Amino acid sequence: MEIIRVKDAAAGGKKAFEIIQQAMKDGIHTLGLATGSTPITLYQEMMASDLDFSEMTSVNLDEYVGLGGEDKQSYRYFMNENLFNQKPFKETFVPNGKAEDLDAECKRYDDVIATHPIDIQILGIGRNGHIGFNEPGTPLDSKTSVVDLTESTIEANKRFFDKIEDVPTKAVSMGIGSILQGKKMVLMAYGEDKADAIAGMVNGPVTTDLPASALQNHADVVVIVDDAAASKL
Repeated sequence: MEIIRVKDAAAGGKKAFEIIQQAMKDGIHTLGLATGSTPITLYQEMMASDLDFSEMTSVNLDEYVGLGGEDKQSYRYFMNENLFNQKPFKETFVPNGKAEDLDAECKRYDDVIATHPIDIQILGIGRNGHIGFNEPGTPLDSKTSVVDLTESTIEANKRFFDKIEDVPTKAVSMGIGSILQGKKMVLMAYGEDKADAIAGMVNGPVTTDLPASALQNHADVVVIVDDAAASKL
């Protein structure tokens, strides 16, 4: 696990972009992408670059249950607005949060991952150590599934909605086992509120109590953190 300390989120986005840029020169095909505020600076770097993603495939981590891609709070909409509209990919995959059969959608999504092996998986980390929407208690070998969001995650996400009652309580999320199939992990974290999660992920035991600790079992992990997020290492 390589720890890269940066000044701030802008510098972190540049560093993550450099990793992707070099990997594309080396011939990678598929990026695993994340939503939320953490990867925004990376996507800004990608959009401002002259890199051509038209032969690349992307596979996103998760989507809220009940939200379609046209909903402004959906992760499909987020990705379109923050990357895909400006930098088209050959194929982009995001779970279908409005699928009538969610179990079938989870199986379909694991088939997508198997068909499009992820070369670089971009990750954030929740304050409780979740990756994707894999909350504490999730088995470390889990596949894509419908997950119940914890109160802390709903609380953290309410800033994106008009009122907390509007925040979805379930999501379709790649499982921890699904995520760990990616060849390289690039996890970014900024701010003091992520310091405990980062310390546990890097130095704590591998435990379902802190899902991101499973990354200790992966062969190629880069952690990009500012000083605040790294303050307890």
